[in-house]
Amino acid sequence: MILKTESAGGVVLNKYGEVLVVNQNGKTWSLPKGHVESQEDHMQAARREIYEESGVSDLNFVKELGVYQRYKVSLSGEDDTAEFKTITMYLFKTAQHDLNPRDRDNPEARWVKKEQVVELLTHYKDKEFFKRIIHQLE
Repeated sequence: MILKTESAGGVVLNKYGEVLVVNQNGKTWSLPKGHVESQEDHMQAARREIYEESGVSDLNFVKELGVYQRYKVSLSGEDDTAEFKTITMYLFKTAQHDLNPRDRDNPEARWVKKEQVVELLTHYKDKEFFKRIIHQLE
């Protein structure tokens, strides 16, 4: 039985046009995102996850970037076929530059030039999504 979950997150741009990328468990890299809790809508979940995974709270919403689906990433970086995620992503801008992750499972966050994001992301579906939306990052 496959668990189907809803996740939300964001592509966050700083004033230099760099993109926020976060690390999970010291092993994999992704855009900040996570599970939508029962009392939240997708936007609230996206803002909460970005804050927990990076410490960035000053987020200016720009637009919705779309939805994609993929399996959860296991600690080895492979697909964990026990969980299938539907991920809603938003575009945000921030003037905040200092990063201070609050979630111990996401120990590192960094600003990356948008041309270098795809090579850093771990999951091929995250890479495909970013390639599809990179032209929208102005």
